[in-house]
Amino acid sequence: MQKKKHKKPFAKKSFGQNFLVDENYIDKIISALDLCANDAVIEIGAGRGALTEKLIDSGANVVAIELEKDMIAVLRDRFPANSNFHLIESDALKIDFAELQKTHFPNQKIKLAANLPYYISTAILQKLIEQREVFSGFVLMFQREVVERITAEIGNSERGFLTVLVENYLETEKLFDVPPKAFRPIPKVWSAVALLRPKEKNEIENEKLFREIVSFAFLQKRKTILNNLKNVQKMADLDWQKVLENAAIEPQRRAESLTNLEWKRLYAEIERFSVE
Repeated sequence: MQKKKHKKPFAKKSFGQNFLVDENYIDKIISALDLCANDAVIEIGAGRGALTEKLIDSGANVVAIELEKDMIAVLRDRFPANSNFHLIESDALKIDFAELQKTHFPNQKIKLAANLPYYISTAILQKLIEQREVFSGFVLMFQREVVERITAEIGNSERGFLTVLVENYLETEKLFDVPPKAFRPIPKVWSAVALLRPKEKNEIENEKLFREIVSFAFLQKRKTILNNLKNVQKMADLDWQKVLENAAIEPQRRAESLTNLEWKRLYAEIERFSVE
C-alpha cells in the first residue's frame, strides 16, 4: 500500500530545529543503536518522524518525546495505528525517565536516540547522566564542538565540567561527523554522532557534591585549581592547600590537567574534610 504523503511543517528557530533528511545518516544512527525486535527505545525530539519511522519498522517498542505542537500533529497523523509506538507531548527536560520506564518498559533497559537542538544539548546530557540507571546506551547527535569537548584528552584546553562529568559516568565513542547539507534547513555548523554507555561501577556516592567540585574547579579556566577552589564561599572553611596535598594534586595545576582518578581522590578528600 502506498504511504500517505504528509505536509511538512517548517522548522522553527525558536526550537532550534534542523531536520536530518539524509537517509544515509539516518540509517547509520539506526545501525549504531543495534536494535532487536521488542527493544525499548526512546527518541527525544522526533520532529517530522524521519528517524521515528525506521525505529518503528525495526520492531522495537518506541516512545517519542516531542514538545512542538506542529510536529506533534504530524507524528499523530503519520503513525496513527502503530502498536509499538507511543507519543509523549512534553519537554524532555521535565521527563522522569525512571517513571517512564516503569510505565512503558518495566524490567527493560532503554536505548535512547536524539538529534538534540544545540541550545539544550548539554542540559539534556546532564539529565541523562543523572538518570542513567534506566538506560543501556545513548546515540546522540550534537554540534561537533560538543563531541570534541566531551571526548577531549587530559591537558586539552577543550576539557571542562561536562568532559569530566561524562568521563566519570559514561563510556564515550565518537561515531561519525554529519555535514550541514544533511539537514533542512542547512545549519552553519557541522554535527557529530556519539555513542555513550553508562559505566557499570561508580565510586561517587554524593553525586551532587562531585558535580559542584568539578564545576567550581573549572570556574575560571585560566586560574589554578587552588585559586578556583579557594573562592568557593560554601566551602570557605576548608584548608584547600591541605586537601589538594592529601589528594596528591599540585595546587598550581589547572583543572583540565586532572585525570579521572585524581578527581575521585579530590572528591574523597573534600568529603572527608567536610565530615570532620
